[in-house]
Amino acid sequence: MVYTPLLLSLLFTWLLPNTVAERVPVVAAPEVIVEIPASALLYNEIGLDGELAEPVFEAGYERMQRMGVQGSVLAIADMTQPSTAKRLYLIDLERKELVMRTYVAHGQGSGELIPTSFSDKEGSHQSSLGLYRVGAEIVSPKHGAALLLHGLERGLNGNALSREVIMHGADYVSEQFIAAHGRSGRSWGCPAVPREDMKDMIDLLADGGLLFVYGRR
Repeated sequence: MVYTPLLLSLLFTWLLPNTVAERVPVVAAPEVIVEIPASALLYNEIGLDGELAEPVFEAGYERMQRMGVQGSVLAIADMTQPSTAKRLYLIDLERKELVMRTYVAHGQGSGELIPTSFSDKEGSHQSSLGLYRVGAEIVSPKHGAALLLHGLERGLNGNALSREVIMHGADYVSEQFIAAHGRSGRSWGCPAVPREDMKDMIDLLADGGLLFVYGRR
């Protein structure tokens, strides 16, 4: 009988869970904050889904950010696509819209339908990857109206000027050529575009636009 009060006390403590629960601190689960990259937000705002693969846009935009390069219009040449596709995208970053999509050639040294190799070496006749600043409009003796390209990445495209890699119009970049040959014509490394699109390229990119050439090495 000496231990009866103690046993009763323990029994009632077990039977009253609310009393025990009141003494247990409740720890709230921490909030999980998911940070969405700026490139992903911009990709959705522009409405590029179904037009340009997100990793390609992300690579170009993040390259700009990492290098501290600014420009209102970014042209992206997606060289993972065949030359039969409209794989050049002109994107207005300020207005957040896809302005234009068209064909673009790759260098004859880079491959046939899809480029598989890239180089910045003189005489390689290959396309060069990376980010370019688009310069002044010029008149090429061979191609007519054209745009200078300043390669911003040493080791990737830093020899663009010395290699005379320019953006120009060409008759071999056309639906007629593709229909006849099963692929677009190829350049000596220049991102050539349809001749009828060259005026738009000049209007949108000259003196300050950016070009990003994306590909798998």
